[in-house]
Amino acid sequence: MKSTTLEVLRRTYQQLQNLVDQLYAAAQAALDNEDFSDASLLESAADKLYVEAENLDILISELEEQ
Repeated sequence: MKSTTLEVLRRTYQQLQNLVDQLYAAAQAALDNEDFSDASLLESAADKLYVEAENLDILISELEEQ
């Protein structure tokens, strides 16, 4: 595996984590404003991206071990 590929994967993981944080923050803000349907939608999107980020993190760890 080329180091540039691993670096791209690491940056992508970090970007996903940032997006997840933003979505959870937006969900909390919607919840605070009693916009329950928006909060639910935002939290669901954050949950899905969180799972993808975790899967990517596992992949990166496995590639680093090779």
